[in-house]
Amino acid sequence: MALPVPAVDSADVGLIGLAVMGQNLALNMADHGFKVAVYNRTTTVTEATLEAHPVSTYGEKGGFLIGAAELKDFVASIKRPRRIIILVKAGPGTDAVIDSLTPLVEAGDLIIDGGNAEWSDTVRRGKALHEKGILYIGSGVSGGEEGARFGPSLMPGGSKDAWPLLEPIWTAIAAKVDPETGKPLPGASAGKPDEGGVPCTTWIGAGGAGHYVKMVHNGIEYGDMQLIAEAYAFMRDSLRMNNVEIADVFTSWNTGELDSFLIQITADILKQKDPVTGKDFVDMVLDAAGQKGTGKWTINSSLDLGIPATVIAEAVFARQMSSAIEQRRFAAKILKVSAKDRNRPNKQHMGAWIAFVRDALYCSKICSYAQGFALMAAASHEYGWDLKLGEIASIFRGGCIIRARFLQKITEAYARRPELANLVLDEYFAEELFKRQSHWRTVVAHAAMTGIPVPAFAASLSWFDSYRSRQLPHNLLQAQRDYFGAHTYERIDAPRGKFFHLQWLTEGRPQTEIQ
Repeated sequence: MALPVPAVDSADVGLIGLAVMGQNLALNMADHGFKVAVYNRTTTVTEATLEAHPVSTYGEKGGFLIGAAELKDFVASIKRPRRIIILVKAGPGTDAVIDSLTPLVEAGDLIIDGGNAEWSDTVRRGKALHEKGILYIGSGVSGGEEGARFGPSLMPGGSKDAWPLLEPIWTAIAAKVDPETGKPLPGASAGKPDEGGVPCTTWIGAGGAGHYVKMVHNGIEYGDMQLIAEAYAFMRDSLRMNNVEIADVFTSWNTGELDSFLIQITADILKQKDPVTGKDFVDMVLDAAGQKGTGKWTINSSLDLGIPATVIAEAVFARQMSSAIEQRRFAAKILKVSAKDRNRPNKQHMGAWIAFVRDALYCSKICSYAQGFALMAAASHEYGWDLKLGEIASIFRGGCIIRARFLQKITEAYARRPELANLVLDEYFAEELFKRQSHWRTVVAHAAMTGIPVPAFAASLSWFDSYRSRQLPHNLLQAQRDYFGAHTYERIDAPRGKFFHLQWLTEGRPQTEIQ
């Protein structure tokens, strides 16, 4: 089909980029009554989108899609002040789209980047567009293709003056949760938009705040997925459970405090049969995990801000290790675990061990989220964003990949104490860690003794023990630094911030302390 030139000012909002996420977000907006101009660099993609989704598929609220073959006609079709969403590959592709849009839009128009942009790029782009009078928002969009179609979690940040222009759209299309329980409403799973409830979007903050929070969300997602994988590995390799048995455990966990999207899909995956061989699907998948960089960005930021995000770091390193397949297969022939260390738990105690793994997963999850929220708090202070951590937790409750019952507890924790220094200090989480930690320690210890890698379980436990330690061995470490590099040290009998250097005793030189 050939695309006619759309009428001027005929669309409420525009969207550039008609890959899966773009198409689904456009249809979501149309379902909620918005007239959406759509454009793709390859015109045949735009044509195919309009053919596949005639007006009858958009719902009864009067929204529909308007296609344009030329970018200038696309821009002209959008009512002023224009709202234009970009959903293209992050990086140079986004810059190229913005550069082509800039001569066609006007002061007061709004450009929204809904891709997985690095937050510092969002800051740069926002400043450049601000100089031209163009409004700019970088918004995290989480939930995958189903979320985009029926209700994602949306994390907008950038020009505060732009939020009133975007808020009606983002509030309408976001996932919705029950205001009392925080549970996602069943719209997406029922194949229709969520109606009513609390929308999973809020204004995050200035500059790159929206994309920063989306980055940390993705880092937490890395941690969640690694922890679930370690629970699966422990049940498979130590408890010798088959995939159906493990799936049943995850299904039961999904009715309790571990209830989450990732736990649910894990159970589904473990029950899936391979359509080619008929074997269990998960056993046919190569154990090499990919990544797109947001986990690494999160680690880099944690290093810059001095916030230990050890679970996320180990999750990234574990993916990197998984990719070294040839080396691992060669090493498996050489680096053996002694037979006496391969003892398995007694089958008679299977139920108890499954409970141990559940508690190890829950405790580790608490610590992982505590690290992620501590990182957001530090970034808020460093960059002047004034992030509302309770609101951020609340918009993660629906639509996004890490949506979980657990997030209601985080929302409540920050409602009790908005300035909470760390999530593990909240009364609920402190009590849960106290009650479950012996099981957590048992799992980590047994995995170490039997050679089962659980880097994220172990990292979370070490972080917990470090955070709760009244004294760490870093008095010795700092003394070492002063010895070999004159890096100075603080004294326990002097005020913080007052530094000393010891003139270390060497042959022919007396030992003295220099302030």
